[in-house]
Amino acid sequence: MDENSKKVFENPEKLGRIADETDAIVDKVIERVKSYSPNANTDMIYVAYRVAKAAHKGQNRKSGEPYIIHPVQIAYIASELSMDSVAICAGLLHDVIEDTPYTYDDIVTLFGSNVAEIVDGVTKLKMIQYTDQQEEQVENLRKMFFAMSRDIRVIIIKLIDRLHNMRTLDFQPKEKQLSVAKETLDVYAPLAHRLGISRIKSELEDLALKYLDPVAYAEINESVTRKKNEREDFVAKIIEKLNERLTQDGIKCTISGRTKHYYSIFRKMYAQNKSIDEIYDLFAVRVIVDTVSDCYAVLGAVHDMYTPLPMRFKDYIAMPKPNMYQSLHTTVVGNDGTPFEIQIRTWDMHKVAEEGIAAHWKYKEGKSGVNSMDKELEWVHSLMETQSGIMDADQFMNSLKIDMFSDQVFAFTPKGKVIPLPNGSTVIDFAFAIHSQVGSKMIGAKANGRIVPNTYKLINGDIIEILTSPQAKGPSHDWLKIVKTSQARTKINQWLKREKRDENIIHGKDMLEKEARRVNIPFNSLFREEWLSVFLKKYTLSGMDDLYASVGFGGLSAQKVVMHLREEYLKEQKKSAPKDTRPTHAVRRKNNTSGIEVKGIDNCLVRLSKCCNPVPGDDIVGFITKGRGVSVHRADCPNIQSGALSEEDKNRFIIVNWCGEKSKSYVATLRVEADDATGVMMRITSVIADMGIECVSINARKMKNKTSVMTFGLEISDTDDLKRAITRISQISGVSEVKRTTN
Repeated sequence: MDENSKKVFENPEKLGRIADETDAIVDKVIERVKSYSPNANTDMIYVAYRVAKAAHKGQNRKSGEPYIIHPVQIAYIASELSMDSVAICAGLLHDVIEDTPYTYDDIVTLFGSNVAEIVDGVTKLKMIQYTDQQEEQVENLRKMFFAMSRDIRVIIIKLIDRLHNMRTLDFQPKEKQLSVAKETLDVYAPLAHRLGISRIKSELEDLALKYLDPVAYAEINESVTRKKNEREDFVAKIIEKLNERLTQDGIKCTISGRTKHYYSIFRKMYAQNKSIDEIYDLFAVRVIVDTVSDCYAVLGAVHDMYTPLPMRFKDYIAMPKPNMYQSLHTTVVGNDGTPFEIQIRTWDMHKVAEEGIAAHWKYKEGKSGVNSMDKELEWVHSLMETQSGIMDADQFMNSLKIDMFSDQVFAFTPKGKVIPLPNGSTVIDFAFAIHSQVGSKMIGAKANGRIVPNTYKLINGDIIEILTSPQAKGPSHDWLKIVKTSQARTKINQWLKREKRDENIIHGKDMLEKEARRVNIPFNSLFREEWLSVFLKKYTLSGMDDLYASVGFGGLSAQKVVMHLREEYLKEQKKSAPKDTRPTHAVRRKNNTSGIEVKGIDNCLVRLSKCCNPVPGDDIVGFITKGRGVSVHRADCPNIQSGALSEEDKNRFIIVNWCGEKSKSYVATLRVEADDATGVMMRITSVIADMGIECVSINARKMKNKTSVMTFGLEISDTDDLKRAITRISQISGVSEVKRTTN
């Protein structure tokens, strides 16, 4: 038991006080639920609390406090979001299946199937961890979206669970704090944003920043606190003037001021390369009125009182954000020359802005069937549909970030229908967003009446007309390089897969045969039924023709398939190799200073190729050179791809493996793209030094788009070191991309 635990459990008085506090919190939860849902079954909430309290008896958190505090806090936050009694009961019980003797059937018996299914769904989501095993993460994310599509309450409870865990993250080890904070910023905060729950999204981002960049967090906190009185006086004067004017105009309203949350300030500082003193809209004034017409009336009064800044007005009422957010935003200049933002919305819009999808909760009213919530969850079903066809883990994560987390651009059809798409989308994306048939029959496009190329990127307000023809040849592979959305990419791949299946089968088989030759393993020895069956099942392929077709149209890479089968082949070779029965004292081998074992050859000259710098953990192949022994390359090295070799060279590959202790160091090169801001390189080198990794070379150059590209040569022992370095550098403020290079 740690010191914190001792302090609680050796103090019965404190333990009793905590028990009284949890009872009081649950009473507040029940009181709150009755206020917004008078007919709710609050007795069930009280019973769920008693069951959870008994089930978790004797368990404690890292802080040393009784575990029951955690589910009680989740229930309290859920009541703040006006969740129904079923969801609140599930929040209280969300850990009992995993951590106590209670089973799913027990929950069904006591509280019904609805509560049990949410508890079970949240329990399964416990498996979701941010990890370098990207395929595992992708499968867990798929499960999360599936759970969302069945009952959105599962993910809302999970978000609340994560919020309370972030609030108490101080008690976790440093490494755990960083991994949880990174996962929160990468997955959970964007998910809360996509669901429109800004109060959770903002706090998750701020708490993640606190652990990922404590220096920046402290700087922002100190600056905001230092100018608190000055800011409050400024906002009070604005509120007073607005109240006076709107009262004269007969508009009933509530006006308040707020500081932007810390992560929002942080992003602006590093995106614009400014200090906090140079960020002018640190705060906003919010006006809440009764009707939509009042919103526009307030906007007119505001622009009459203050000078609006050009290009800083946004009408999210006419064109709501995909997460249901509606409001008018305008930035104006005060009488003293200080710019500030004003947000104008109705009370209903305000509730949606704060609570998102929870503000439309149909279950608490006992409704069923298709209604506004079902429409607002269409994006989840669409996301599942478009992502289901993506097999490659990297492609899945990239498309997910685009479809779910990127900014939006709004374009119009000639009939005035608004089509929201991720920023950077092209006219091809627009065509497939209208309908797959429109996309497949597309022969061109017009933007605002003018013919534009297929590569044209949409701009807010564009009127796009898609030109089609029954004789259209259909999508080409080149379109896959142009489109931005996974919806368009999936539809194009489906068309190519369906219309050119025979061609894809031939092409795919040829690619796999070439890849097998490249790794110097006979095709028939590699593609064995017992090894393939697991692979085919994993990617839901019905047979070899499906596999060939998938490789042929780009759904799977030939290299990935062969590398998977090569592992099985090497295991088999190792098992069948004859055992050495000679006495151990008779076996004398020269020390392997390269860390490489060449199959079938002892004591040959081995060197690591400098064109790709392989390190332990990489998939490698050997290449027999003329007079210089065996050159070891990474399996993905461009210099040994089939297209770069002659027919004679393709027969000079040999199987090699890593061996020996991690005593040798290797050099790997990382390419880092970052904002062209002072201090980024210093922060990167500082992180590298903190990890105990030696940096043997540094190079940097400025790009035209105001970014910097830096390369770092790192001396490491294996790929685990490299992955840790990539993860840590990716977390640095201002860094947009980190990847390993082949030179």
